[in-house]
Amino acid sequence: MYELTVPQLTKMLHNLSHCLDRAAAFAESKKFDSGVLLRSRLAPDQFDLIRQVQIACDNAKNGVARLTGTTAPNHEDNEKTLEELKARIDKAIAFVRSVPQEAFLGASARHCSQPRWAEKYLTGDEYVVQYLLPNFYFHVTTAYAILRHNGVELGKKDFLGELPYKAPAA
Repeated sequence: MYELTVPQLTKMLHNLSHCLDRAAAFAESKKFDSGVLLRSRLAPDQFDLIRQVQIACDNAKNGVARLTGTTAPNHEDNEKTLEELKARIDKAIAFVRSVPQEAFLGASARHCSQPRWAEKYLTGDEYVVQYLLPNFYFHVTTAYAILRHNGVELGKKDFLGELPYKAPAA
């Protein structure tokens, strides 16, 4: 369970932070307030960039906490700048990395729930495959799409990051 979550969640959060760096550089090069990007959204009824990043971070830290029976830190939803969002990403990564691999023993069968589910739960396996990773990727992807839609020069490599390619045996 650790291998399915911690490396991928942290990698994608790093990639999201990189995308925010690109957004800052774009706003600076075009000489506009980066706050325009922060308040942008893809549809009127969808969360803006700030909230997408906050939720992606919350998914990562709360997901790991639910799988391991630990308590995730509470982060106020008060970010107003790209720098503050990057700091939130850093805090989420720090927590996810702080949970030892041994804490994931038994996570596959652990009952994972959250307040919105009215006492219903998913097993750890179900939670990771059917909720945690898809929901996490939804918010990371939407953040990427908001930036891309607004002209930030990002490509698939920015989203995916480095891949662990292997060379064929000689």
